[in-house]
Amino acid sequence: MDAASLPVALDLVASGGAGLSPEKRAALGASLPLLQRDYRFERVWFWGRIQGLRGAYYIAEGLGRDCAAPRSRLYSLNCVEWSLLPPASKEILAQAETLKGRFQGDPSFEYELTEIKAEDAEKLTEDGQEPVIKEETRLVATVEQIDKAVGIIPRGSFVKTPLGSVHENRSFEGLSLTEAKKLSSYFHLAEPVNLKNKTLLEKADLDPSTDFLDSLEHDIPRVPASGKPIFLGAGKCLLPLSSTNAMSLF
Repeated sequence: MDAASLPVALDLVASGGAGLSPEKRAALGASLPLLQRDYRFERVWFWGRIQGLRGAYYIAEGLGRDCAAPRSRLYSLNCVEWSLLPPASKEILAQAETLKGRFQGDPSFEYELTEIKAEDAEKLTEDGQEPVIKEETRLVATVEQIDKAVGIIPRGSFVKTPLGSVHENRSFEGLSLTEAKKLSSYFHLAEPVNLKNKTLLEKADLDPSTDFLDSLEHDIPRVPASGKPIFLGAGKCLLPLSSTNAMSLF
């Protein structure tokens, strides 16, 4: 959700049973513009909330001029004070895969060796010290994995320039009702994988300025084609993604 249109976006998501208290909404409305100014972001997105047993993490993402470049991620426990998260490396992702269960809500919480598989613990042990995985590390990996799985944009909403940078298409007015029902009209906002494996014949019908990401049509498990958008209008669409049990707003 773009910080500039956060109140409207939160109202749309609230229809699906997810929402924030008036206090949190007011705090976000005041802190996100300051976050954009202090870190000199071009745009700030409110990513969402991850609920823990003792507290919740509120996640924001900062974007530069190139929307396809790695995004800076920050988290807050009170929607006022924000802390920068480190990039999600392969090591962090590997460590997080060993963890199960709900978040605690404390970024300094340390997962003990008994909560990790023995074979995975041996890989994490260095210099004879006991391996420790903090919840902040798990938070980094979780946000990265969710972004890759359900970070989705409609076709044409972003364009790629001849120089390789990606920008928001300001002339984009939304998908038609017919196009909105096609999985090929939606792309993963992540580094493309399947696109690189396509043949030259398959790429011949693609527009390099708009078709530079992986579409949802080849996802496994596939989203049922009969899934209808919950809301359509003014270029907005709220689409249920049954394969991930999540809601995608764009």
